[in-house]
Amino acid sequence: MELNNLRPAVGSVTRKTRIGRGSGSGKGGTSTRGHKGAKSRSGYKHKVGFEGGQMPLQRRVPKYGFKNINRVEYKAINLDTINTIAEAGNLQTITIADLRAAGLINKRQLVKVLANGTISRALAVEANAFSKAAEKAIVEAGGSISKI
Repeated sequence: MELNNLRPAVGSVTRKTRIGRGSGSGKGGTSTRGHKGAKSRSGYKHKVGFEGGQMPLQRRVPKYGFKNINRVEYKAINLDTINTIAEAGNLQTITIADLRAAGLINKRQLVKVLANGTISRALAVEANAFSKAAEKAIVEAGGSISKI
């Protein structure tokens, strides 16, 4: 094989279709643009979303809902879950790192402790937020809370 023998693969190179070069070419006359109308003319541009005069989709479908840009979303962790983690690891303090290690949250999530379940021992619990009932239950069990 030498440079003078190199050829592209069969079928990979096709000739450019010559449009508008007479009726004998099969692509003369209307030059593949159909008959008349704005789309057949040079300089045609369409507006984004224009559907030929039909009511466009973005106007047919009603507006719905509201997204509060200031919303703070917390991952809810219940007292019984915290109690289970503390007993399994024999821990006195539960931090966000412990919850992450247990696979309950990822590194970007904020944690709110809720009062579902009971807590059986005094624990120091660290989280971003607490419900009033959860706060009360932790303190009554002899533990303490710290908000980050």
